[in-house]
Parts: sequence; C-alpha cells; structure tokens
Amino acid sequence: MTSDTTADGDRPVHTPSREFVESTNVWQFMRTYGIYEYDELIERTCKGIEGVDESGVDWFWNEIVDYLDIEFYHDYERVRDDSEGPQFTDWYPGGKINIAHNALDRHATIDSERRNKVACIWEGEDGNVREVTFHELHRQANKVANALEARGIDTGDTVGMYMPMVPEVVSILYGCFKVGAVAVPIFSGFGVDATATRIEDSNCSVLFTGDGFLRRGDEILLKDTADEAIDEVGHVEHTIVFDRLGRATAEEIPWYDDRDEHWENAVGVQDDKYETKELDASRESMLLYSSGTTGMPKGIVHTNAGIQMQTAKEVYFGFDLKPSDRFFWVSDIGWMMGPWTLIGNHTFGGTIFMYEGAPDHPQPDRFWKMIDRHKLTQFGISPTAIRALRKQGDEWVEGHDLSSLRLLGSTGEPWDEESWLWFYENVGREKAPIINISGGTEICGCFLMPMPIQSLKPSTLGGPGLGMNVDIVDAHGSFIADDHGRGYLVARDSCPSMTKSLWAGDERYLEEYWSTWDDLWDHGDWAQMDEDGLWFLHGRADDALNIAGRKVGLAEVEGAAMEHDAVNQAAAVGVPDETTGTAAVLYSIVERGREESDALREEIRTSVGEELGKPFKPREVLFIGEFPKTQSGKIIRRAVKATYTGDELGDLSSIENPEALNDVASAR
Repeated sequence: MTSDTTADGDRPVHTPSREFVESTNVWQFMRTYGIYEYDELIERTCKGIEGVDESGVDWFWNEIVDYLDIEFYHDYERVRDDSEGPQFTDWYPGGKINIAHNALDRHATIDSERRNKVACIWEGEDGNVREVTFHELHRQANKVANALEARGIDTGDTVGMYMPMVPEVVSILYGCFKVGAVAVPIFSGFGVDATATRIEDSNCSVLFTGDGFLRRGDEILLKDTADEAIDEVGHVEHTIVFDRLGRATAEEIPWYDDRDEHWENAVGVQDDKYETKELDASRESMLLYSSGTTGMPKGIVHTNAGIQMQTAKEVYFGFDLKPSDRFFWVSDIGWMMGPWTLIGNHTFGGTIFMYEGAPDHPQPDRFWKMIDRHKLTQFGISPTAIRALRKQGDEWVEGHDLSSLRLLGSTGEPWDEESWLWFYENVGREKAPIINISGGTEICGCFLMPMPIQSLKPSTLGGPGLGMNVDIVDAHGSFIADDHGRGYLVARDSCPSMTKSLWAGDERYLEEYWSTWDDLWDHGDWAQMDEDGLWFLHGRADDALNIAGRKVGLAEVEGAAMEHDAVNQAAAVGVPDETTGTAAVLYSIVERGREESDALREEIRTSVGEELGKPFKPREVLFIGEFPKTQSGKIIRRAVKATYTGDELGDLSSIENPEALNDVASAR
C-alpha cells in the first residue's frame, strides 16, 4: 500500500494503492455483484436500489449468508419479519443455526484443513505463551457443554463468565452456544457490586471464574470477589474455578465444597464429544451488559443468527480477514469487542491473539513487542490508550518490526487528530489504514466503519457499515446528512444483530432507543458527514457543550488542551453556569517534571480559548493524578462530572480503578 500524507485536515492522509484495493475482500464482493464505486456499495447494501434489489436492504443480508459461507441447519423462510415494526424485527425466521457450529465445529472435523490450525495465541503478562488449535478448542468446548448439561443447564438458561483472559474463555463461550445456553460475559475488572448486579439480573445458576490473573506484575484475585458477589445474590449453585495463578490447587483461596469445583474436576473429566444443538435463528445467545445512567446496567440480548452475521460481515469486509492473518483487539471477554473478535474471526477459521495484562508492563513497548514477536496483522485499540502510549515517546515504538500490520482498528470514543496521525504514522508506518469503528454493545458491531478501499482523513469513521441504514437528523428528526452539519446519529431500520429488546423488558428498551422520534433508533452520538462523504463523530450528544448557544464536543476541548506540552491527559465536562447556561471544566494530568501552578492553569485555559474560541475557554482547570477508566483505557467522564456537581454517580461498574474518584474529588 502507498499513501498520500498531508497535514491538511481537509484532504485524505491515507489513499490505498490500486493493487491493495483490488486484493481486498470487499472489492471482490463488489466485482461479484457488478458494483464499481464505494457510494454504490453503500447504496446497494444499506438501502437497496429500486428495480434492482426488490427487497431493499434485505438483499444484502440474504446474499451474504451464502457469500460468507454461513451454514444454517435449516433454511430460513424469509430474511425478516418486521410486521411489528423495526423495534421488534425477527431476522431469518424459521432458520436453524448455531454460532458454535460456524465458528468451531466445522473447522475441527477430521477432513478440515483448519483442524490443526491455531485458533488462539495467548500471551500472559509474565511472558508465558500458549497456542490452541481448532481441534483442541473443539474438544474442550464439547467438555464444557457436557459439564453444563451435567449441572442442569438447558436451552435458554444463563451461564456467567467472570473469567481472566485465558484461552479457556473461548471454550466456555462456545460450550454455552453448543447447549443453547445464554452466555453472560462479566468484565474481570468489576468489583463485588457490579459483578453481583449482573449475576442477579441474569439469574445464572452456574458461574465460571478463576483464581485470578496478572496486572502490572501484581496478582489480581477474582475468586474472593466472585464469592462475595454470590453471597449477595444467593442463587449460584455451581462455581467452576480455573486455576490461572496456581492458588486454587495450592488451597490458597477460600473454597466452598458445596458449590466450588476445580476446572479439571468439572470440565476436564467430561467426554470430548457433543452434538451441537440446532437452535432457532432468534434464540438468545449472549447477554451483554452496557453501563446505564440510572445505576442499573442494561442487559443487551443477542441472538444466534444476529451476532453471527454481524461479526462475520465486519471482520471479513471491514478488516479484510485473510487465512494467514493474526488478529488482536485489546479487550476483555466482558466487553463487546471480546466476543466480536472471537466469533468474527473464527467463523472463517482465523487466528486470534489474546493478551492478559497491562499495555505498559513491564515497559511502554509491550504491545509493539508482541506485534513484532507474533507477527500480528490487525491491531485494534482505544484512542485513549493510544494517547497514553503516544505520551511515552516515539522511542518506545522505534526499533520494533511492525511491518506485519496490515490494518489498524479503533473504537470507543472520538479521536483527536494528532493522536490519530501518530497511530497511523508510527504504528501503521503510513501504510495500514485505521478502521475506526463505532456502534455499540446494542448491536455487537458497528453503525459506522471505513472500508479498506477508502481514502481516509484523520479521525474519520468512513461511512455506514455494510447493511446499516443509518443517517443524521436534527432535533426534529429531519434528515440533514447532506447539509454537512452536526446532528444526531440514528438508524432508519433494524439490523440482524440489533438487541432483541432488553433483558429487563420492552419498556426500558423502547424508552432508551426508540422514544425520541417515530421509528428511528436514537444512538445518542453527534455525527457529521463532510463534503467528501466521510463521516465523523463528535462524542455523545448528551456530552456536547452548549455554551451561550454555541455547541462544541468534549473531545474538541480535550484535544485543544492536550496541544499544550505540559498536558499528559485531559477530560472536559460541562457544568451549569449562571451566565452562559453551561461552562466547561477541564481536568488535567500534567507531564512528569512539570509543576502544577496557577500560571500553568491559565496557560492551558488560554490555549483552549485560542484553539476553539473564547466562548469555549474552560471556566476552571483542575489538576489530578489519575482518571477513572475502563479496562480498555476509556475515561469515564460521566463519573468525573457527577463528582464535580455532586450528583448521583450512577452505574460505576465499568470503572477499573474506583479509587481514582477520590483523586477527582480532591482535584487541585
């Protein structure tokens, strides 16, 4: 690939070569169906063309079943039934399918060329490496399925996964799918209350956990937290414990004989043969929790066919998966991108890479070393994590061979242009496109994602994902994408992976996503399409600042602050102001060696004002030492704001370091 690099934000900085474009999976798809331009690709797949695709977007979701070789046990009667409206669309009615069959079983048959291919490469923080083939993974998933049935788990029952990031999480996930159970991944960084909330809400009777894992050289114990969480809810009958640290077999952790079982005794002794169940396409497969503003997380319900189709489509087309690729996305199994990575890659017999620990342990070049050592080809990470690594200095990236990287990925929040360019230039070596994606747990995929055939500008999300009928509207619900102004990101229609209501019921589901405008899914993000047709996001709509009638995204304020060479990290929040209605308050972590002072505070305020305009000059700049963050590195701005205003903190379950809130409360 070659690229045209320029500092001009109005021009592309990445333009793929013709040779690369014609090698991509999406280009081959276009050729197959007589599509010759990107705009035509989006029109055909997202809306359909009258007289060509008589069923509209259904044409795409029907065609890719065979094109991507997704196997149904029994064919579906039609692509979808939307007689109850887009809110309750039934996709692939009448069809029988199982994710485990497509992602695992068919690759492990005795005559499959993928049988002995590596399905998962794992590296522990201590440097230990394990490789698991599809054949080995298949045997272990069968054992998990048999262990579940032996403990009374049947189709539709929920199974909790509060696990360290070890290869066994893959076999647990697929084992759940095999028996038709609903997998409930729970983030390994959650504390007692957050874990208990998810166990209680999902009502799981079986919980997989581990003794612990390594994080920045320390042992983080899971079993104690799991025990306390179970004590709060009281209905878990079986806890199956994987021994990552050796503490379980050494009897160094609490043990309850009436409930706890060692992995080897519960799973290892089972038969390694199991006949995977044929399930209705609309049968629930996973329950993923998304943080809510009310203190109660939202239980997002995914189906077998929906999550299968969405993840496979995105990994194959958006990330151009090839047979020899090794795919790494920095995520925990408890976050959407964990199952997304597994199912999307394994559908095609791909190899995924899994890492247990911190990105900067023992030094800030841990990721670059692993990419070099394992010859990884796709690498996905959050913008916040890249900003933190960028601040460590270019020297940590230099000297590592990153030439294996073909595509970069990112998700989670808006980019600032400088960090996007640093990622592209220093990690991607000005060759690998950044496939910046945005969607959410609610669809286990993306509303927006670039295609690798596109020219890219810094921070862009390219355009609508294939098959995703999205748009931009104003406050009245009028479509304004072509006006190139900022508006609300919405979906005009459902997609196969859109949540099947919420676990708590339809009322909250309709209120959260469908109540703003008639028959439009309100995703809650500020979106904009520029004159060249490239889409951008500007943060959450409820995070935008309206200061004296003028709007600006929090990411823009933070990006302007980080232009000051003394600012290492920044987070902006909007607070009530008697004069302007809303004012910006900026929290900053200063670079090592820089002294916090009133003079520096004023310099930062002035710098933001000069960059964005005086109305957006922060009312206050406060210094802290640590931000509350998720495990993937995203700053939890809602908690920062609530700490400042004294409001209810709401759901704090996604915070990896809750002690940081004390630092925010005592900001200087």
